[in-house]
Order: sequence, then C-alpha cells, then structure tokens
Amino acid sequence: MIYLASTSPRRSALLAQVGVVFEALSPDVDEAVCEREAPLDYVRRMALEKALSGQSVRAHRSLPQAPVLAADTVVVLGEEIIRKPEDLTCAWAQLRRLSGRDHTVYTALCLIGGTRRELVSSTIVTMKSLSDAEIDAYCATGEPLGKAGGYAIQGRGALFVSRILGSYSNVVGLPLYECGQLLREEGIL
Repeated sequence: MIYLASTSPRRSALLAQVGVVFEALSPDVDEAVCEREAPLDYVRRMALEKALSGQSVRAHRSLPQAPVLAADTVVVLGEEIIRKPEDLTCAWAQLRRLSGRDHTVYTALCLIGGTRRELVSSTIVTMKSLSDAEIDAYCATGEPLGKAGGYAIQGRGALFVSRILGSYSNVVGLPLYECGQLLREEGIL
C-alpha cells in the first residue's frame, strides 16, 4: 500500500492497471515556475514538493504510515514549458506551436518511504502537421483542457502523434516502467 500524492485520474488508472494498491491524496502545491528555472529542475521540484505535501496530508489526516509517491509531467518545446492550457484559446495556440514538431515530455517521480527516491522519464513526441480545422475540431471536444501541452495521447489526441521515442505511459502522466523500479527498490512490488 502506498499513497499517491495526486488527483489525476490518469495516474490513478495507470497505477491500478499494474495492480498497485494505493490511496490518492490531494497535495497542495504552488505550481508556479521560478524565474529562469530549467524544465528539468522545475519538474523535479514539483514532484518533490507534491510528495512532501502528500506526507503532510497523510499526517494531518492521521493515516497509517506508508510510502508517498508523487509525479509531475511537463511538455517542453525547446526549453519552454508548455503548461496545461487555461482555456480553449490557449489550447489552440499550444497545438499550433506543437504542430509538425518534436517536443519532449518529462515526468519526474518522487517516492518518499524508507528513503527518498527520485527519477525523471523523458519521451520525445512527434506531432503531425495540423490544419486549423483539425485543431478547431479537437478543441471543440474539450479534451485539451487539463492536459499538459493541450493534448491527450490516451484520447483523441493520439490521432495527432505520428511517433514517440520512449515511454507511452510517461506521456499519459506516469511512466510505469520507472515507477515500477522505484516501487521495487522500496520493496513494494
């Protein structure tokens, strides 16, 4: 049994898919990017802060001791973090920028149990060239909202991804192979 410091239904589904018993906790973390913070530094910091917040939530609720797992996922174009779009206009602009280009998806994991274990998974995603009509139709579904980069590879956004180099589950939001490594090191799997 672990605690997942995340309210992401995608992360919960991925953990359940591989048979991990967990309870989800809602971390309280300011996700603002610090000035001049590199994408890898940001994603690592977010995963750590979410794990620490998860520990605090667990303690505040007087829940039994168990390791806390947290993750943070970002889409990076060049050196710029492409965040979750604030609205569909923002999503449209993000998809236009990603169209026909490679970008990188980073997910940092932090597991705090007997020790603190951290790692980052990286996946290169190639998006096909998108027409304005394709972006309009996709945005009309509402799917881009709440998704880093404005697309969901596990949904209709898969139609736009021509190639990935790395972990598919990383792009969804929880790299299962790497997560399994951390959990095995902690003696959970």
